[in-house]
Amino acid sequence: MTSPAETLDAASPDRVTAVPVLAATGITVRFGGLVALSEVSLEVPRGTIVGLVGPNGAGKSTLFAVLSGLLRPASGRVELGGTDITAASPQRRARDGLARTFQQPELFLGLTVREHLVLAHRVRYARQRLWRDMVDPRSLLRPNAEEDERVDGLLELLGLTTVARAPVGALPLGTSRLVEVARALATRPDVILLDEPLSGLDMQESEKLASTLRKVVEESERRVSLLMVEHDVATVLSLSSRMYVLDFGELIASGTPAQIRHNAAVRAAYLGDEGDAPPPAGRPQEHQ
Repeated sequence: MTSPAETLDAASPDRVTAVPVLAATGITVRFGGLVALSEVSLEVPRGTIVGLVGPNGAGKSTLFAVLSGLLRPASGRVELGGTDITAASPQRRARDGLARTFQQPELFLGLTVREHLVLAHRVRYARQRLWRDMVDPRSLLRPNAEEDERVDGLLELLGLTTVARAPVGALPLGTSRLVEVARALATRPDVILLDEPLSGLDMQESEKLASTLRKVVEESERRVSLLMVEHDVATVLSLSSRMYVLDFGELIASGTPAQIRHNAAVRAAYLGDEGDAPPPAGRPQEHQ
């Protein structure tokens, strides 16, 4: 039977929406005799938040490395907007609309919040200016009208306007993570890979970042998507429209948060048994 997506005209907006912004199919990764990922598949629809969870050692970081181009799988396929990018470099993927953040914020301590966003915008849209920026850092203080509009909008969207001129080295961890998200958005990506964005944050900081991530997806003009790896299962359940669960390199469950919450295999992976309790509300018990 023909799927609904296949019946759509290839040029129609509905057809574009039906194609996942990011998809991985049959991803297998081996390190010597160790199978780190075995036939793992997932899809990230446009304009959604998708969660990727699992105990320590489940293969989440390995899958992120494959999706971002840092690691080539032994087999399988990665697609961005329907285009095969399995062999593409991280730089090529970034130009094509994939961005990511890291567990530890990777920011330039000598630059302000605003300068980070201007620089990120130029990486995607004004690469010829980057050499000038390297020779004369004052060039970052002279953005054009388009950069000003884009950067001002992102600063407001993420609640960073009051710290726009502050050097990032003086910011608390929670604000630094917001800067990383803003910098990723400055490249106007189609999808952002978020690597444990809540790690190290207190409850208030976590709630603020989670609220901001919802707003980013709801208010982004490009219907950006987020794929989030996170140990805080309760937050992922509350944010995501769909979730994938890895354990020992295998995909053991996928579905809506409600389906994942009551999945016996997920309970067994986190709790070591198949009782009736869903994954715990806080940070889950982790396999060592």
